[in-house]
Order: sequence, then C-alpha cells, then structure tokens
Amino acid sequence: MKVARLALLRVAFCLFYGSARVSSLQSKTPSTYCPLSRPALKTSSRRDVFHQTAAAFFSLGVTIPMATTTASAEQVQQEFPTSAGRRGCSTVSDPGKTVVTCTGELLANNKENRLSSIPATQNGVSTSAVKNPSRFSPPWSYLTETSDGAKAWQSLQTAVLQVDSNVKVVNVTETYLHATVPTAQPPGLSGEAGLDDLEFVLRPEDKVILYRSASRTAIFVYPLTQPVSDGNTNLKRLQKIRNILGWDEMGYAQTRIESFV
Repeated sequence: MKVARLALLRVAFCLFYGSARVSSLQSKTPSTYCPLSRPALKTSSRRDVFHQTAAAFFSLGVTIPMATTTASAEQVQQEFPTSAGRRGCSTVSDPGKTVVTCTGELLANNKENRLSSIPATQNGVSTSAVKNPSRFSPPWSYLTETSDGAKAWQSLQTAVLQVDSNVKVVNVTETYLHATVPTAQPPGLSGEAGLDDLEFVLRPEDKVILYRSASRTAIFVYPLTQPVSDGNTNLKRLQKIRNILGWDEMGYAQTRIESFV
C-alpha cells in the first residue's frame, strides 16, 4: 500500500511539473524516475489533468474507486418524504400537489408474513400499526358468533361482499383474504391507483381476526406533508363489516383518523 501511494505521488508530480523539473530535483534521469515524461504543464485544463492522471494510475495497475449512483432505500425516503414508511411507490409532482401510489405493501410482500402497518403518509387503518396510534385499530373477536374459526371465516367473506357493490375479492385462502374497493376519497382517482386494499387474517388459535384497509394513493397539497384525508372511509368500511358480523373489538375502538381535509 505504501509503495502504491509513493507511485501515485510520483505520477501526479510528473504530470503537474514535468519530467525535466523532477529530474532536476532527483539524481535519477527522467526516463527512470518519471514514467510519463512530457513538457511542463502550462495551459492544460483541470479536466485534461484529471484524465492524464487517471490514465497514469491505470498504467500502474491502480484502481480508482468510483462513486455509486444507486440510491439506498433510506436516501429515497429522504428525497421523497411523502412516501416515507411505504414500499413499491411511484411519485408524480406538479407545482400544486404530489401524488404517491404504492403497491408493495400487501402481506405477500412482507418477509415476516404479517400485515403491513400504516404510516402517517398513508390513509387507512391496520391492526399492525401499533407504533402509529392514529392508524391503529384493535383485532376483532368472533366469539360473539362462534368459536369455530372456519365458520367465522365464512361469515367474514360474506360480510366483505356486502360492504360495497364494487368490492372485488382478489385472493382468499383458509386464513387470508384480499379484496379491493374503489377509493371514495379523495375523488378523481381511477384504475389500479384508485383502489383501497382490504386484507384479513384469521388467527384461529387466538379466536381473532387481524385486518388492514388502506388506500394505495395519497395526495399531498403543497406545502403539507400529511395526505388529503380519506374522510375516514377505510375505517368506516371496516366498522360496517364488523357491525354486519356483530363481532367485538379487542381494545379501544378507533373512532377518527386525523388528516388534512
């Protein structure tokens, strides 16, 4: 390493001052001391010097470290605070607003195989949002209806289909249900971006249902960093499903989610 550093210094000195001056400072001849013998530098630009120096380094077998252009997840969050805490996002901005759409937050995308939380940058509620009380809602107990998990699961599927005429069941297994409903608020969203995701997980060993209802798209009006409110439509939709079932909440009920309206 020490030898390589000395070689680099020698090459740089040669490029800036020329072999003649180097040879006058050393007892060695230019050909043996300075591998890049050339006239003294007079009017070359900084760019020329850089390219010449780099070429010399490569000729000596020295690798120059290059800065990477790939941004880390943390850097992306710093650049786009409106998508902080979310995954699989695309962001579109104009002078008046920023629109963030994320599709990487379903249970299938979680290595820990659990429902995603709801950050402050998203509209919705989840039983997993324990670190964000304003987006947390407690699990449901189905013991008011039955102790049979399979029966409760069937009842839940029926209730989900009744909650909205445009509901669509995307995936259902013995313990997981994913459905979508068109986003009601804020208005004007369409296509895949204009959907709310409803997810339910059956925990028969605990006699409970875990859930998450969240909008894929959030709209931010400059200069606010809180999304335009969904009018609590995600929360109200879940409350409607639970009322159809007649089940209990295992904890203090979430009644209102504070957002910019």
